[in-house]
Amino acid sequence: MPTTLTRPALNAVPADETASRPTSPTIQVSTMPTPIGPLTLLVAGGIVRAGGFTQDVGALAGRLGPEFTSAALQPVTDLGPITDALRAYFGGDLHALDTIPVAQPGGPFRQRVWAALRTLPPGLVSTYRDLALGFGGPGYARAVGTGCATNLISPIVPCHRVTRTDGALAGYFWGLERKRWLLDHERQHARHAY
Repeated sequence: MPTTLTRPALNAVPADETASRPTSPTIQVSTMPTPIGPLTLLVAGGIVRAGGFTQDVGALAGRLGPEFTSAALQPVTDLGPITDALRAYFGGDLHALDTIPVAQPGGPFRQRVWAALRTLPPGLVSTYRDLALGFGGPGYARAVGTGCATNLISPIVPCHRVTRTDGALAGYFWGLERKRWLLDHERQHARHAY
């Protein structure tokens, strides 16, 4: 009997390939108490995608990139090493946040700003102008400010360590009182760390 070859349907997927197809990502959600209010973190694939001093998960999730639009939210009480690092930070170990993996949506310039923020030593502050000089000149100060304002991962990406040129505290998404507290906390513990 002759063998007949048939063409598979265009949308057909071999059974052995369906298992490897990506599914919607799951975002772990954890809220922990801190001295300045609840801190909620959104973590996908072991990487912090958003964090802030709020219990409003929707406010954080709504700012994530399109790849997380249909992500399932999974509440967890503890994020293991991430939670441990944050507890250590609030307990005075200012470098505990340095190794937490982070990723947030944004273009190349903002990615550079956020990377630069993570190099700022705790206990010290920089200015928008000083950071702008590292990007090519004082004309970049406004763009650096926008990078700070759009940072989704507080306090791990420490935009709170940036002030105006005159040293005054400028906007902080989670409130100037929290920014002041974080800076005071870091100054106090930095004296003992170095």
